[in-house]
Amino acid sequence: MPKAQLRKEFTKGILRENPVLRLVLGTCPTLATTSSAVNALGMGIAASIVLVCSNTAVSALRKVIPQKLRIPAYIVVIASFTTVVQMLVKAFVPALDSALGVFLPLIVVNCILLGRAEAFAGQNPVLASAADGLGMGVGFTAALFVMGTVREVLGAGTFLNGAQSLLGVFGENMLGGFNGFQLLEDGGKLAPIAFFTMAPGGFLIFGLLIAAANSLNKEKEPVCSGCAEDCVAGRLKN
Repeated sequence: MPKAQLRKEFTKGILRENPVLRLVLGTCPTLATTSSAVNALGMGIAASIVLVCSNTAVSALRKVIPQKLRIPAYIVVIASFTTVVQMLVKAFVPALDSALGVFLPLIVVNCILLGRAEAFAGQNPVLASAADGLGMGVGFTAALFVMGTVREVLGAGTFLNGAQSLLGVFGENMLGGFNGFQLLEDGGKLAPIAFFTMAPGGFLIFGLLIAAANSLNKEKEPVCSGCAEDCVAGRLKN
């Protein structure tokens, strides 16, 4: 497959067809795990790994899986990779596993994964499916990270708080004691607003980000050169 085509399949998921901000998929984990940037990154990376692996596997098996059994087969593939990722997170990043809670195993029912398997991986070659999964994963992670950053900064006054937990047993050596920034303090001129770490604040930030993404992707509507009657008549005729 040409590199240009692979690049197109990868980049579409980042903004133009962002699964969270444009397709509005995976809303539940988006709202539940973005109270902090670290949790958002952890959720995004875990889901991205499952997405790339499941897309690749589904594409490789697309000619073997019977058409009538494709949905159950896709779910089995996604569930298998989700279980592997969950076991790895439990073993090496236990703090992140505790923070994400039930939403980590619930990756298996994330509609983004099943949607990409059904809409793309089940009909396209392996490399294109892997590029599609990676692009969608990057877009999902980026959306969660931006939302988590805004909510954490405004709601808790910190940024990347608990960063060491994202790297688990390797965090202390790799980050050298770094565990986030304290940006706003209670009693200061700018104090954190706990509203943004709560569900209503999450919905507000989510809506604003969707509006921003739609604005950036807004296509210019064709300009009608004639009057309204001619325009309507022309459409009816066509």
